[in-house]
Amino acid sequence: MIELYTFPTPNGWKVSVMLEELGLAYNTHVVDITKDDQFKPAFLSISPNNKIPAIVDPDGPNGQPISLFESAAILMYLARKMKSALLPAEGTPEFYKTMEWSFFQMASLGPMTGQMGHFVRFAKEKIPYAIDRYTTEVKRIFGVMDKQLGNNTYLAGESYTIADILTFCWTVTANRHYFNDLPEWPNVKRWHDMIMERPAVQKGLKVPFER
Repeated sequence: MIELYTFPTPNGWKVSVMLEELGLAYNTHVVDITKDDQFKPAFLSISPNNKIPAIVDPDGPNGQPISLFESAAILMYLARKMKSALLPAEGTPEFYKTMEWSFFQMASLGPMTGQMGHFVRFAKEKIPYAIDRYTTEVKRIFGVMDKQLGNNTYLAGESYTIADILTFCWTVTANRHYFNDLPEWPNVKRWHDMIMERPAVQKGLKVPFER
């Protein structure tokens, strides 16, 4: 049984959604980042960058335990472990498109939405320049997604992949707190609503608790 270390954030949801999609059994360990649990030595031994999520799989490669941090790496590992179509076969065009949009999320949507959230919701001092800079960039990124989804059912093409899981979880936060039903991006809204209907997604978004 996989041990999941998580908290209800977009990055945390990625792994719980993936585990639910794969039907894998897992134990959940709450790492309360509001109480600095991420800095405890036991967690740092698993996730040295003091970030959630992280997993420990007692049945890793060659039957040996393995711990992993970084959400995209975890999703790739789990997909390969289960030989899931959520990560297309390596060497195919679908594989490279999935990698392309997965890295797009990791390099663009996630970091920029996180910075927007910090300056809009959490910063003690409201800095108009920072709020405008990151809000404008996140809107630009959503425009990129909207164009891609205008020509494709899912981000990497016609199949649901880890790229959608990675990106969707950040879209949930952006929709809830900043954009209110995604009015500027009809293709993103169509994709978001379609994925939200998946039972595994609904379960994964409630791990480790609803927020």
